[in-house]
Amino acid sequence: MGELLDRLEPVLAAMPAVKSPEGHVHFKNKLMWTAGILVLYFVLSNITIFGLDQSSQDIFLYWRALLAGASGSIIHLGIGPIVTASIVLQLLKGADILQIDTSETRGQVIYMGLQKVLILVMILVEAAPNLIGGFMKPDATLVATLFGGNAMVLSALIFLQLVIGGILIVFMDEVVTKWGIGSGVGLFIVAGISQSLMNGFLNWSPVSDPYPVGFFPRLVAIGLGGGNYLQYFGTDLLAFITTIAIFLVIVYVESTRIEIPLAHAQVRGARSRFPVKLIYASVLPMILVRVLQANIQMLGLFLNNVGITILGRFQGQTPVDGLMYYLAPVNGPTDWMWWLTDLGHQPWEILLRMGIDTIVMVVGGALFALFWIKTAGLDSKDVARQIQNSQMAIPGYRRNPQVLEKYLDRYIPRVTVIGGVFIGLLSVVANLFGVIGSVSGTGLLLTVSITYRLYEEIASQQIMEMYPFMRQFFGKE
Repeated sequence: MGELLDRLEPVLAAMPAVKSPEGHVHFKNKLMWTAGILVLYFVLSNITIFGLDQSSQDIFLYWRALLAGASGSIIHLGIGPIVTASIVLQLLKGADILQIDTSETRGQVIYMGLQKVLILVMILVEAAPNLIGGFMKPDATLVATLFGGNAMVLSALIFLQLVIGGILIVFMDEVVTKWGIGSGVGLFIVAGISQSLMNGFLNWSPVSDPYPVGFFPRLVAIGLGGGNYLQYFGTDLLAFITTIAIFLVIVYVESTRIEIPLAHAQVRGARSRFPVKLIYASVLPMILVRVLQANIQMLGLFLNNVGITILGRFQGQTPVDGLMYYLAPVNGPTDWMWWLTDLGHQPWEILLRMGIDTIVMVVGGALFALFWIKTAGLDSKDVARQIQNSQMAIPGYRRNPQVLEKYLDRYIPRVTVIGGVFIGLLSVVANLFGVIGSVSGTGLLLTVSITYRLYEEIASQQIMEMYPFMRQFFGKE
């Protein structure tokens, strides 16, 4: 693998990328870049794919909150290719199959180039089944009037639009990461889910009954119309309570941390603390777990549409039996409360599905959290190097990277696993009871945590603007 990467280094280094800033980017400029990309994201989400038939299916219908793409738009694929490529790289790097030292400039270039190649491959892989599997159908009228009855030409045009949208998302993510605040992936998730939450709270349009679908309009309309709250409002109230509970729990947990004392080696009295949060790896590894599940479901749905049902059958985008049913996540009360409605499955089958979903989230959350800190430079070795380079040390211990790493090993790996397991369980509970706006529990959990960390990063950016000498410790220069 090492020899192959050495041969491919010129190609990987030449991959197109957004140019990194040569010096410090002022905080106001970062805000402008972030806001500009956010506006562009909303514009692209409202540009529909040309030539798409209205009867087309959305293969990612139940995963929209995580994939951050708008169904039927040019950014239909969302962040799916980026996250899928990250899963592959993290598994290879975590298993030491891919031995790249990302602490060196050369290793960073190879890793980023390899990631870009994998993302492009995943864009093609995820765009193709939408057309080959018959999910995204070309408009028959346009085929007859503009393309002389040749549907292949319009299908190729739809495929090209999907690929262009996927590439645009990749470069928008790079712009935010290098020139803005936070990451594009997190920004797009927050934008999409916040829009769904507002719709879930305030939408006045009725859908399946005479009352509005939005929580507050529905509450008022049922009261004024003399309707039965238990009949029309039961699951909505449960989703509202879950939404508030998840928000409060995540905010509390984000502030729970172990603080490791640090002292400057040369400036007497200069002290600091390195925080090891309970959710040390953030909640982003949950995206990796859910997107891995989404890719498995996409494979099963694709096979079902081409007539192969060995893994299970689907009705629309919902698995109804076979392995795909048991591997599908539980997305709300209507997926498991068999005593309220006929779900078409025996209680033991539903409980087995819930058990598998819980195991996948807990084990996957812990594993991907460990892989994440190793890839993102947050493990004990990288943090020890960062502390050493900042001229800081732990009081009572020698200023030696190996000593620091051994000390940090007492906390970082254990806290990472505990945090991954906790977030996995919390995500399962949130999905079981549902949340407002047809947003998955995992999606809401991600949104609250990403927003909280974005607030912390904005605060740290402002501090570094006031005290430039602190940029060295945070690794911003």
